[in-house]
Amino acid sequence: MSGAQIVAAARGWIGTPYVHQSATRGAGCDCLGLLRGIWRELRGEEPEVIPAYSMDWSEPQGEERLWAAASRHLVAKDRKEAAAGDVLLFRMRDQGVAKHLGVQGRIGEQASFIHAYTGHGVVESPLSAPWRRRIVARFEFPKEGS
Repeated sequence: MSGAQIVAAARGWIGTPYVHQSATRGAGCDCLGLLRGIWRELRGEEPEVIPAYSMDWSEPQGEERLWAAASRHLVAKDRKEAAAGDVLLFRMRDQGVAKHLGVQGRIGEQASFIHAYTGHGVVESPLSAPWRRRIVARFEFPKEGS
């Protein structure tokens, strides 16, 4: 699948309300649910069952569960090698765990990303300097057959 296909699938979710732990286009999703929905649309069955998770994303334990899950199913790449369709992992607080995901929409001067954001639902936001500073990892979807 190409970056353009991933971006088109992600943009198809824009307007979906934010609903914690959900993954249904048009009805509700959170940031992980958005990624799960894109996976189902483009790859088929999800690679693992997602256990229930709290809004704090394992912060009290300091465990990087979201990062570990992304590493199991996506292909890590250099954070500076941006491409449309990349999956971005964000750390929202300096000492917190990484707990937000998005899909790179555009690259370059008008860089953007698509994400499910509390209070806003699925939106495409500018990948502004404050957001870029929060990126801790960049991944791509695995190639077909992997």
